[in-house]
Amino acid sequence: MAENLGWAGGPRRRAAGSGAGQRIGAPLVKGEPVLEVRGLSVDFGVEKEWIPAAIGLDYEVRAGEVLAIVGESGSGKSASSMALLGLLPSNSRVSGSVRLAGQELLGRDQSRVRQARGKDVAVIFQEPMTALNPVYTIGNQIVETVRLHNEVSPDEAKERALRMLELVELPDPGKAFRSYPHQLSGGQRQRAMIAQSLSCDPKLLIADEPTTALDVTVQAEILDLMRHLKDKLNSAVILITHDMGVVADLADRIAVMRRGVIVETGTAEQVFAAPRHEYTQALLAAVPHLGQGSEADADVDITAALASVTGVELEAVDADELAARERENESALAAIKAAQGRQGTPVLELRDVAIEYPRQGRVPAFRAVEGASLTVYPGQVVGLVGESGSGKTTIGRAAVGLLDVAEGSLKLVGTEISGLRRNSRELHALRRSVGMVFQDPSSSLNPRLPIGESIGEPMHLAGVAKGAALQQRVETLLDQVELPRSYRNRYPHELSGGQKQRVGIARALALEPKLMVADEPTSALDVSVQAKVLELFQGLQRELGFACLFVTHDLAVVDVLADHICVMQHGRIVEQGLRDAILRNPQEPYTQRLLAAVPLPDPQKQRERRELRELLAASGIE
Repeated sequence: MAENLGWAGGPRRRAAGSGAGQRIGAPLVKGEPVLEVRGLSVDFGVEKEWIPAAIGLDYEVRAGEVLAIVGESGSGKSASSMALLGLLPSNSRVSGSVRLAGQELLGRDQSRVRQARGKDVAVIFQEPMTALNPVYTIGNQIVETVRLHNEVSPDEAKERALRMLELVELPDPGKAFRSYPHQLSGGQRQRAMIAQSLSCDPKLLIADEPTTALDVTVQAEILDLMRHLKDKLNSAVILITHDMGVVADLADRIAVMRRGVIVETGTAEQVFAAPRHEYTQALLAAVPHLGQGSEADADVDITAALASVTGVELEAVDADELAARERENESALAAIKAAQGRQGTPVLELRDVAIEYPRQGRVPAFRAVEGASLTVYPGQVVGLVGESGSGKTTIGRAAVGLLDVAEGSLKLVGTEISGLRRNSRELHALRRSVGMVFQDPSSSLNPRLPIGESIGEPMHLAGVAKGAALQQRVETLLDQVELPRSYRNRYPHELSGGQKQRVGIARALALEPKLMVADEPTSALDVSVQAKVLELFQGLQRELGFACLFVTHDLAVVDVLADHICVMQHGRIVEQGLRDAILRNPQEPYTQRLLAAVPLPDPQKQRERRELRELLAASGIE
């Protein structure tokens, strides 16, 4: 299955048999059915019992059309789509009918199905770093896919690979061809995987969460790319995602899955405007979106700001209303500053801070942050936003003493830590004032410890509680994050993603920190689970009063949580201020571009947002 998983073994044999270079069926025209699924059911054998993952699915996808299959983790959307190509593990069984270009795939000889994989059906996986072979160049992997399904010479395959890398708009196709996966950025790796998937002109493209791990600007570029390629190649697309903004941006039709069953289908406009099923209604209600944190209409202010940059009026904007909102923002900022003056010592204070990653071998020292200044007061939530590589996580790590400060001043709870050694007793004591919630709770929790021990470990090591007092404190923390006390004896693998993130929050609160550093804590969660975790986080923050530095690239999430926002680009803070001032009336072109890239869970508004992005690109804003 090397051609399906993206793993290449270098240039090798062509597919055996005379059918290796043939397509299934005749060429299709736009609007004709490419895939017809009838009564598709998927079961997994677990402990001598068949557990259903998908039950009686019926849908079809036409040429030039995007069908979005949406739902929470465990709803069966990925399992049912992988069943189309026979990519499920051996403990599975599949029944029903799957017709590709009029020909049945289920029950066929596996060698014939393998011929369809990669050539007639291609898959874009969620994480390209794990789907691409790390020891072969991008070019070798695309060449292998081309030669595996076509009778072409190595030179012809290389020429085809370079054309595909140019088609997906990589800045230097020749360099990308010679590069290994780790030498490309996340967005570039995703583009390379798309190039590999499209190298044989597939009739059907299955995109499994293709933008989940990407920043909003990179995500917008990938979605634009997929839209243009779909129109150019006339392929049918199945989009598997839980991001309703991505669905609004790309999908023509939507199928909503819950517990293995399709509960609602319809056009994107129908489902977003008038969802019929209560689950669809709850799913859409859980989606965070810009403007949710304020009664003001976010779209009007963003449009006005962009219009002032591009010189193009996209819609009528009331200038008096904008001026009034600006005066309100200025008054609110003055009130905040006055209140902060009464709040005493900031919990975290950076003044002209520079942070470097030290030299390692032949790799020179790298300055990741330059001239950063920000302040977090008790009870305040500061959102730190920007693209990957902008330096957000670096500041978060420095705030807990995990990175040294090269220049400037960094004070934690009023104590200067820039000159302290990383293993000093003073810094060790200060770290008890800081809690940290990580992006991936699965990798941050010890898989060998029950969650009760993981939560209690910081208190045990700090010597603040032991014995019955420690057990009582663990139970109190489980109550605070709304987990049953009986879960204390469960291991991480026995919990869902949202439950594990609640454990991470409980552990971070164990020592009653004055500052919480949350590094992308909800980016990997489904929208409904994300909404519950954000609601829990807000409640705990109000109840316990800790300050928070919330690191994220999701502006809709920061709109819900933050009082103050700092925007980072290339290691520098380019704009900061009150939430409404930044999100409703941004001044910096980079902030405007960042906001224009946020997908909105509304097809009509998303089309308008794409027009804004195009205007920004035409105006030369970077």
